[in-house]
Amino acid sequence: MKRLTLLLILIGLLLSACTPAGNTTPTTAPTQAETKAPEPTEEPVQTTLTVMTHDSFAVSAELVEAFQKTNNVTINFVKAGDTGSALNRIILTSLSGTPAADVFFGLDNTFLSRALENDLFIPYQAPALKDVPADLQLDADYRVVPIDFGDVCINYDKAYFEEKDIPLPESLVQLKDPVYEGLLAVENPATSSPGLSFMLATIAEFGEDGWLDWWAAMKENSVVIVSDWETAYYTNFSGSSGKGPQPMVVSYASSPAAELIYSDPKLDVSPTAFIIAPNTCWRQVEFAGILRGTKQQALAEKFIDFMLSPEFQADVPMQMFVYPVLSGVALPAEFEEAAQVPQDPAELDPALIAANREAWTKAWSDLMLK
Repeated sequence: MKRLTLLLILIGLLLSACTPAGNTTPTTAPTQAETKAPEPTEEPVQTTLTVMTHDSFAVSAELVEAFQKTNNVTINFVKAGDTGSALNRIILTSLSGTPAADVFFGLDNTFLSRALENDLFIPYQAPALKDVPADLQLDADYRVVPIDFGDVCINYDKAYFEEKDIPLPESLVQLKDPVYEGLLAVENPATSSPGLSFMLATIAEFGEDGWLDWWAAMKENSVVIVSDWETAYYTNFSGSSGKGPQPMVVSYASSPAAELIYSDPKLDVSPTAFIIAPNTCWRQVEFAGILRGTKQQALAEKFIDFMLSPEFQADVPMQMFVYPVLSGVALPAEFEEAAQVPQDPAELDPALIAANREAWTKAWSDLMLK
């Protein structure tokens, strides 16, 4: 027994000698707080701003990128057809309480009253409006702000009239002449902003008692009707593609400048021009507005300010071939050389348009589409 006790004591002394000197570290496991890794730094959440436009909207990519970077936002551009089609979509979705976008660009003075009647926009008085001519600011409550303007006119293919030795019409009245049978393509005013603008020009020219008589004569003279500007200009018009069946089309006073600037091979003179006689053109002002129901109102206001900035306004002529509304913005040299501004565009009282636009459009449709 004594030998066993002595052996156990010796074993204990040997184990103690194997323990490193000075090691007083506790043998308990580290706590969760001691082992938890540091949380990664979170990046700011990037939001999306949806901007609905007509199909002809364009802006330089570098301007959009700069706006996105400055405001930590992604711009989602939604092209929704011609102005009339886009506005119909906005009205339907807004009535449901869920607008299809945060901002709408492309509303013009021919559709303005319809949009305002439907209470689509949140008022916003952009600071830059102080530098926009008063005659372009058509909503005193700032529900929409003007962004650009241009003139809707009848464009023609110079070569066609020269080769056929047909005199160029100098008024709307002359277009009823059988020599121009089937030579003009127009857009449906119910679905197209240029189409509606041209219809209003005919009302201004012939009056409320005579404009439908003119259209009836044009129907007899085989005027061609299409739904939108893109189809009329790029498919029907011979002056653009060189293959279209109609040498005249309702387009813009700046379209001949576009034909010259983008000609390939490069031309010295535009192959097209427009009829510049009094009351044959209609001045069109385009607006942007913040849609009621948006969850991005602050960003939407910044986007409106962006569209009225000198940088965006200077980009407008070469991108969409219309004029900037901001005073003092220099035009590109090519634009000044090739574009023309009609001196006597047709005019109608906005209140008269608001009161009669729907009835006029229906009367036109009943006559021309049946």
